[in-house]
Amino acid sequence: MQIFKFTFVKKNNKMKTINCRGKLINFDIPKIMAIVNLTPDSFYADSRCENVEIAVNQIDKALQNGADMIDLGACSSRPGADEISAGEEWQRLEPVLAAARRQFPEVIISIDTYRSKIAEMAVAAGADIINDISCGYDAQMFSTIARMQVPYVLTHMRGTPATMQQFTDYKNVTSEVMTELSQKLRQLTNLGVHDVIIDPGFGFSKTLEQNYELFAHLSEFKIFDKPILVGISRKSMIHKLLDIAPDKALNGTTVLNTLALQAGAAILRVHDVAEAVEVRRIWGEI
Repeated sequence: MQIFKFTFVKKNNKMKTINCRGKLINFDIPKIMAIVNLTPDSFYADSRCENVEIAVNQIDKALQNGADMIDLGACSSRPGADEISAGEEWQRLEPVLAAARRQFPEVIISIDTYRSKIAEMAVAAGADIINDISCGYDAQMFSTIARMQVPYVLTHMRGTPATMQQFTDYKNVTSEVMTELSQKLRQLTNLGVHDVIIDPGFGFSKTLEQNYELFAHLSEFKIFDKPILVGISRKSMIHKLLDIAPDKALNGTTVLNTLALQAGAAILRVHDVAEAVEVRRIWGEI
C-alpha cells in the first residue's frame, strides 16, 4: 500500500511544470530551494548573511551541495517580526540579487517578499519566482504577478508577520486553509496567472498543534494540481515541540522533509541543502 503511494506521488509530480522565463521546470524529481537570509533578525542566526560577499558565498555553497533554487529574503517573516520599509528591504536585496545574477546566471532565483513593489523591481533585476508568504496581503500583488507573468508561491497566512499569531481561531485548520487558498487561487486564475506553487504556510497563523494537524493532511493539497512547497526548516513546530534551540533542529527537519516528500511535496525550502539532498536521494530509491 505504501509503495503504491510513493509511485503515485512521483507520477503526480511529473505532470506539473512551471514556466520560468520561457524554460519549463518539471517536478518529476522534487526540487531543493536554499534559504539565503539577508536579514539581521532571522529566527535561525546561522542563516543570516551580513553582507554581499557572505551571501554570494552561501549561494555558491548551496549550489555545490545540490540546491536547485535559491530563495533570497530581505524582510524577516518570523512571528512577531517588525515591519521594515520597502526602501530598506530593497537596499538589502538589490546588491545581492545583482551579484547572484552575475555570478550564477543560470540559477533559478526566488524572492521572498510580500510587497508588490519589491516583487516588480526584483523581477526587472533578474528574479525568476516571487515567494509571497502573505497570501496576497498587498492588494496589488496579484495584478503585478499577472502583468509580469512569473511563477508565484501562494502561501497561506492571515495578517502580517507581526500579527499573524493572533489569527489561529480555526474550527478545522486543514479545511479552512484549503478553502482560503482555493479562493486566492481562483483570483489568480481569473487574472491569467497559471504558474502557481502552493505552500500551506507552516508556522504562519498556526499554533504548534495546528501545524502538525495540517501536516498530517498534506497529501490532500494535491487536489489543487499545483506543485506543493513545504518550508518547515528548523521552525518552531520542531524546536518548540522538542524543547531545543533552532540550531539543534536539523534532525527534526530531516524527519519532516522525508514525510513531506512521501505526501507529495515538489519543493523543499531548507537551510541545510546537503542534508535535504540526501533525503531526496534516499526517498527516490524507495
